[in-house]
Amino acid sequence: MNNTSKTTRALVEGALMVAAAEALGFIKLWHMPEGGSVSLMMLPIVLYALRWGLGQGLIAGCALGVIDFMLGGGIAIGWQSILGDYVIACTLIGLAGVGHGKPGARGVVLGSVVGCLGRYLAVWVTGATLWGEYMYDIYGLPMNNEWVYSALYNLPVLVSGVLTTLLAVALIKPMERLPKVE
Repeated sequence: MNNTSKTTRALVEGALMVAAAEALGFIKLWHMPEGGSVSLMMLPIVLYALRWGLGQGLIAGCALGVIDFMLGGGIAIGWQSILGDYVIACTLIGLAGVGHGKPGARGVVLGSVVGCLGRYLAVWVTGATLWGEYMYDIYGLPMNNEWVYSALYNLPVLVSGVLTTLLAVALIKPMERLPKVE
């Protein structure tokens, strides 16, 4: 495959995966009252990053973050929360590219866990630093610490990460049948 074909293929696959991720983001398995949910939105970006690598994964994640804020009914209290909860958080899903080129389940699990944890850390920090003043009792527990509140409130991201990792592992064999990109 020549360089132009490879670039075109990466761009087309990336656009399709970003679109699939946004579509999956609309299918919420569970939804928090002030935003955040359990969904499979991370799965296409994780799979793309595993296939194309870290750089391409970060770019696709960033595109998803911008599109998700604009189309997904984003909730923000300023430009800082737009960056933290959407652009940075979704970009970090692309960290799944660290599993690129590693064989079998090891690479898939490594990449998926790193990408999903990257997103969780971004929304956790944003929640603690920007949303903390809006704390309320969560899961029946009184809250008085922004960091604990944010860690608990954003647990759906970790649940989504577990589901994403399990499905990514289940898709190892079909992904191995795809044409090699290197």
